[in-house]
Amino acid sequence: MLQHIKHLIIKDLRIEWRQKHALGGALLYIISTVFICYLALQRMIDLRVWSALFWIIIVFVGINSVSRSFLMESRKRYYYYQTITSPGAFIMGKTGYNNALMSILSLLTYLAYSLFFRDLIQSQLLFLATLILGSMGLSSMLTMTSAIAWKAGSSLSLVAILSFPLALPMLTILIKLTKMAGGLFNTAEALKFLLILLLLNIIINILSYILFPFIWKD
Repeated sequence: MLQHIKHLIIKDLRIEWRQKHALGGALLYIISTVFICYLALQRMIDLRVWSALFWIIIVFVGINSVSRSFLMESRKRYYYYQTITSPGAFIMGKTGYNNALMSILSLLTYLAYSLFFRDLIQSQLLFLATLILGSMGLSSMLTMTSAIAWKAGSSLSLVAILSFPLALPMLTILIKLTKMAGGLFNTAEALKFLLILLLLNIIINILSYILFPFIWKD
């Protein structure tokens, strides 16, 4: 199974490399979105607004980028996958690739954000842990909702409709942790929220592994 997951991740990397315009479009989306926010707010931004706006941008970046991994798959290719791999390996391969992609795009978003706005983060270590765990959790959730939308034959709009209600609990924790990283924080409380994030990641991946076989069947 691990070999199948590895080969599926490599396959998605090769497809992404051939379609460089898609990654370029994601980078352009990040820069233009952050720049528009900068023009609208400029210096009228505090830590609460900074945190909320940052994660809203991350969610939209994720919807546009992660959902492509399923929506670009043709029906013929899907039937081919059914003959060579298991549903568990397939969804874990997609999730692993999307986790890596989302983490990189989130780091690039933070870089662009820091260029236009003041960097309000005081604890870089806490913020980095939050960013990676949050990116992986959001991408895992978006991967599953993208699979549902893909199987239903729907477009990006269904991914957004399904994702936003599911993302709200995680976004609440992410914004809290980001505000903690921007000021004084209690280490025990921060670790508690990081543990909750980690558990959410594990739960989402377990549910994806259990539920995806029902989507996999025709």
